[in-house]
Amino acid sequence: MTVAATGSATRPADIDLAEVDLSDPRTFWTHDMDAVWRRLRDEHPVYRHADTPQGCGFWVLSRYDDVLAMYKDSQTFLSGPGNMLESLQKPQGDPAAGEVLFMTDAPDHQPLRAILMKSFTPAIRQFVVERLATRVEKLITDRIGTGSFDFAREVSEEIPMWVICDLLGFPEEDRPRLLELSRSALSTDSTDQTPEERWLIRNELLVYCSQMLDEKRDEPCDDLLSRMAFAEVNGEPLTDQQIILNCYGFLLAGDHTSRLAMIGAMEQFGRRPEHFARLRDGSVDLGAVVEEVIRWTTPVQHVGRTAATDVELHGRHIRRGDIVTAWNISANRDERAFADPDTFTPDRSPNKHVGLGNGPHFCLGAFLGRAEIGAVLSTLRKNVTEIEITGAPKPMYSTFLRGYSGLELALR
Repeated sequence: MTVAATGSATRPADIDLAEVDLSDPRTFWTHDMDAVWRRLRDEHPVYRHADTPQGCGFWVLSRYDDVLAMYKDSQTFLSGPGNMLESLQKPQGDPAAGEVLFMTDAPDHQPLRAILMKSFTPAIRQFVVERLATRVEKLITDRIGTGSFDFAREVSEEIPMWVICDLLGFPEEDRPRLLELSRSALSTDSTDQTPEERWLIRNELLVYCSQMLDEKRDEPCDDLLSRMAFAEVNGEPLTDQQIILNCYGFLLAGDHTSRLAMIGAMEQFGRRPEHFARLRDGSVDLGAVVEEVIRWTTPVQHVGRTAATDVELHGRHIRRGDIVTAWNISANRDERAFADPDTFTPDRSPNKHVGLGNGPHFCLGAFLGRAEIGAVLSTLRKNVTEIEITGAPKPMYSTFLRGYSGLELALR
């Protein structure tokens, strides 16, 4: 089963939802998830998932309109307690809850978002994007005609970490270790990584961010971390904890979405050369292809929220304090919102996907993520005539992220 299968091999009616544990990373590779989502959308759009070995039960939203409404209603569905199922199910919750931008609510969210957005100065953005184009061109053209290689490890993993480290002002020599830590913080290549191991990895990233904050205070530069170090919200400086946790959040959020989208795009182009032909001949707009890549791959497959009050939805009673999960991957395949949603359509328009979220928590780095994917597609369009998949894609195990950790291919 591929990460972006076209059509279902299983009839939705044959799915036993009681056997589908959405808190277990293995589920997403052992079940026909297209059929699971279709049955949930059709029959149980607000589904009460039972308690699991990982923790307490939770609600599952699978239709596009419901997911979009949840994103927009930040008063009813709170981000502050956490935004990942894995942490929300645990009694101790997420240690970054209420501090990281994407885990804050009103009245703290908007002032914090505004100051972080202000730190994305035109000069910083231009610097990052100009370096991005040059690096992507070299990464890809150096591998044309060289035989099989792992695109995930040798190309797509490098690009987002370059960008986020340029943005934050992290030293070049630290990037390999940061890449290794980021890769393991939210997902794994195997099924045997424990929550405790992921906690230790995340803690190491936090320690690194703390050390870098100290350095930026001593020697500030024109980068995002330096600007956060001296920023004020409502006349008050950001606390060390706020800066460190938001730096940590940028590292994780900035790495995964575009990286997994690139891998999924290459897998699609390799298996469906007619789609790559349309990219190459210029018959489709590059921006449209970028948006369809994001919709098709949907690397962040869910977000979690906590109900602030009792609410009725499709006849189901969600109680205050309940965990509510919105599944982007199902919403982006909803027949009610997208024509022929199980088909990769390079020129799809309109394409109002939720692959980057929506509402107050719309992805802060959406511009950079789109630029990264666009740089890869532009380089492929100019320099590559054929993409050949040379090995079975390697699945990545996560309940939060979706995609491949390895993809062997050859470029000509």
